Amino acid sequence: MNLKETVSPKVLVIAGIILFAAVMRLIPHYPNFTPIAAIALFGGAHLGKKWLAFFIPLFALFISDLIIGFHGFMIPVYVSFALVVLLGQLMRNNVRVHTVLGGAIASSVLFFLITNFAVWAGSPFYPQTFAGLMQSYTMAIPFFHSSVLGDLFYSGIFFDSFYLLQQKYPELAK
Repeated sequence: MNLKETVSPKVLVIAGIILFAAVMRLIPHYPNFTPIAAIALFGGAHLGKKWLAFFIPLFALFISDLIIGFHGFMIPVYVSFALVVLLGQLMRNNVRVHTVLGGAIASSVLFFLITNFAVWAGSPFYPQTFAGLMQSYTMAIPFFHSSVLGDLFYSGIFFDSFYLLQQKYPELAK
């Protein structure tokens, strides 16, 4: 591993954006209007080394969770965000407005489907039937709205900000 490539200005800027976003999660906010899926999508799209693309966003999530606190459904949350990193990697060579919008919406849908399935499967809140699963999804719809808005907002901020930085500092585009 070449340390100079790993700790390049591009990686430092991206890591800075991601860590700043993780801090934003600690500030009071509207429920589920957070930057976490956006940092996973952004990291996956812009961090060239696969291990960094997973490590930096998931580490930022973990650090913020250390402060906020853990809960019984952490594994599905982390799995969904790892899948969002993969979505970001799929769009790496085609970062455009429509791919960022699609990636942000897909991130919200993945998180919604995975985490609410886990709540249905792993808690006594809902009967272990198809109707119970549908009830779990139905009860989560108000939170889904906020997740979509947050993912679109923060994805727009991160991807646009980095694009503008690349225009001013072309070495970040390498």
